[in-house]
Amino acid sequence: MSGTLFIVGTPIGNLGDLSPRAAQTLEQVDFIAAEDTRVTLKLLNHLGLKKPLVSYFEHNKRERGAEITARILAGENCALVTDAGMPAISDPGEDLAALCHEVGIPMVAVPGPTAFTAALALSGLPTGRFCFEGFLSVSNKSRAAHLESVKEETRTLIFYEAPHKLARTLQDLYKTLGNRRLAIVREITKIHEEVIRTDLESAAAAYAEGGLKGEIVLVIEGKQAGEENYTLADALTIAADYVKSGMSINEAAKLAAKETKIKKSDIYKKLTE
Repeated sequence: MSGTLFIVGTPIGNLGDLSPRAAQTLEQVDFIAAEDTRVTLKLLNHLGLKKPLVSYFEHNKRERGAEITARILAGENCALVTDAGMPAISDPGEDLAALCHEVGIPMVAVPGPTAFTAALALSGLPTGRFCFEGFLSVSNKSRAAHLESVKEETRTLIFYEAPHKLARTLQDLYKTLGNRRLAIVREITKIHEEVIRTDLESAAAAYAEGGLKGEIVLVIEGKQAGEENYTLADALTIAADYVKSGMSINEAAKLAAKETKIKKSDIYKKLTE
């Protein structure tokens, strides 16, 4: 008789957020599939538990997925956990869940904290409808296509980002989406939890050299219905047309800035590069 895969949410920072049901599940399963066994071992030590651990992450998910499902089909119960938050959400566990469906393994969710919902609640931006977009690709082509696909989205947008990639991401968001309200939410549930309410233009300038640490969630206002959100690329096209008509670069940048509400200095800089 087949066992069960339990998808168990774990704390995103504060260990006090682990639910009693999650702790009980971790105690009762036969083994645990973990994104990073070292991180999960700390959680188990906190609970006073000892359990067999199997690593399951992005680069071994194919072979380990087969091993894990074979053990469950043989009758063992497995808990799937990630380093922080709900497994299978912007996480390799998505593939294990799909594999379990394919082979008929029953699954049970043991809900826990999720960073993007907590960030959305803290952001002060509209929460009724939103899009979770996960991490942007580091590939220029995929990244540009991703951002272009949400350019006209009216729902609140949510992205995850790492501190060392934040400067580039803010620049790309501002360039593609134009200036919009933004909440930078970092270190959720931890000692240095912070919500920075700003906009894309200001943030791109303020954090051009980085400066923020910790786990970061970006919550961005969707495109406002009936309003034109000009991007830097749009402003450059308008300014270039003015220049072609005989206007000076300085005057063209000034008029394009007035028309698009994009910063004149940003337009001028690009025109003169």
